[in-house]
Amino acid sequence: MSEAELGTVEALTHEGEGVIHAGKTAFVAGALPGEVVRFQRVRRRKRHDQATLLEIVRPSAERAVPRCAHFGVCGGCALQHLEASRQIDAKQAELRDSLERVARATPEIWLEPLRGPLWGYRRRARLGARYVPKKGRALVGFRERLLPYIAAIERCEVLAPPLGGLIGPLSALLSELSIRERVPQIEAAVGDNATALVLRVLESPPPRDLARLAEFERAHAVRLYLQSAGLESVTRLSLPPDPGGAAAAAATAAAEEPLWYAVPDFNVRFEFAPTDFIQVNGAMNRALIARAVSLIEPTEQSRVLDLYCGLGNLTLPLARRAGRVVGVEGDHALVERARHNARLNGIRNAEFIEADLASPLPHDLPWLASPFSDVVLDPPRAGARDVMRTIARIRPRRVLYISCHPGSLARDVGILVHDHGFVLRAAGVLDMFPHTTHVESLALLTPGEQREADGR
Repeated sequence: MSEAELGTVEALTHEGEGVIHAGKTAFVAGALPGEVVRFQRVRRRKRHDQATLLEIVRPSAERAVPRCAHFGVCGGCALQHLEASRQIDAKQAELRDSLERVARATPEIWLEPLRGPLWGYRRRARLGARYVPKKGRALVGFRERLLPYIAAIERCEVLAPPLGGLIGPLSALLSELSIRERVPQIEAAVGDNATALVLRVLESPPPRDLARLAEFERAHAVRLYLQSAGLESVTRLSLPPDPGGAAAAAATAAAEEPLWYAVPDFNVRFEFAPTDFIQVNGAMNRALIARAVSLIEPTEQSRVLDLYCGLGNLTLPLARRAGRVVGVEGDHALVERARHNARLNGIRNAEFIEADLASPLPHDLPWLASPFSDVVLDPPRAGARDVMRTIARIRPRRVLYISCHPGSLARDVGILVHDHGFVLRAAGVLDMFPHTTHVESLALLTPGEQREADGR
C-alpha cells in the first residue's frame, strides 16, 4: 500500500472521478475539481492510478451532501456529491469537448439544457440479485463502484416510486425462497398505471415459492413475472385462486391491463411490455419529445423519417403534427408494439418498417423511394455510422440526432459535416440521468445549401 499524498483536483473523468496530476496521474472517486485532498493510490494502471479519497482538506463550494446513504459504495450514481446545476454543466462541457475534438464542429446555437426531477425519476432498471451465504441474505440492487459485487443497499433514491422503497423487501423476499441462489436478476418497469418486476429464474420455483411470490405481489401492489430463458419466456406469475366475487374479478381484470405511459401534450398513450426499452425518465422523455417536435417544426406537408423508432416514442407525437411519419426499427417485437400503439391512438399517418440499421441500407428499399423532408434518429450507444450515407443521400431539410453517447454522436456528426456538407445548427444536453455520468444529448443539422439560402 502506498503512502498518503496531497493533491489538487484539476478535472473530472467521464466516470466522475477527480483527476490529480501529482507525478503519475491519479483518479480519485469522490473528489471534485478545485479541491485539495489527501489520497492513497490503491491500483496501478499503465497511464494512471486508481486512488481512494482519505480526506478533503479544502472542499469545493460546489460540493453537495449526497442524499443516498449508500453513495460511494453503490455504483448506480457517481455525482451525488456535486451540486445538481454543476452536474448538467459538466455534461454540457463533455458534449462541447466531444464535438470540438471528434467532430471538429461547433454548433451555431447551444440549446438551454433540459432539466427535470432529481430524485425518484428512474422508471426502468435492471437490478442484480445474489444470495450471499456469509451475510445470510440475498442482495438486490446495482453493482458496487468499480467492483463486480452487488452493493448491500436497503433503498434507492433515484428509482421511481414504488421501486426505490422495494429494495429491502425484495431482498427479504428472495432470501426466503428455496431457489434464492438461482435468481440472478430483476428487471423493473414503472408505468403510469402499474409497476412490473421480472425475476430471472434459473430454476422453476416450487409451489411454496410461488405462493410467497404471490403474497409479495398482493402486499406491494406490483406485478411479478418470471423469465426462465430468453425474452419469449417471460410469463406473468400464475396467481392462486382468490374467491372474491365481482369486485375481485374486476380487480384482476384491471391488473392485467398492459403497462402504459402517456405524453399528454400530444394526446398519445404508449403500451409496453415489462422488458421493452423505454426512456428511463418519464418527465425528461416528455420534455425531449416537446423539444424534438419544436426543432423539426413539422407541418401537414412534412414527411418525417424516424430511425431507431422503438415502440413509436417519437414517431407518434410527430405524427400528430406532420403529414406522414415512417418509423424504422430492427427489433420485431418493438415494431409490432409501435403498430399497436398507432392503432391504440387512432393515428393513421404513421407507418412502421422492420429493418436492420446495424449495417448500411440498400439503395433500392421501397420505403426509401419517396422523399423525406426531415430525419430523426435515436440510436443505441454505438451510434449510427452505417446510416449516415443514407441520410446524406435523402438530403432532408433537417436532421435531428438524439444520442445517449457524446462520442458516437460526435463521430457521426463529423461524417455529416465533413463528408456530406451538413451544418451543425444546434446542440445541447438533457438531464435524463441525474447524479450519473450518463450524457443524453441532441444535435440539429441541415444541408449546407440551407445556410446559403438563409443568407440570401
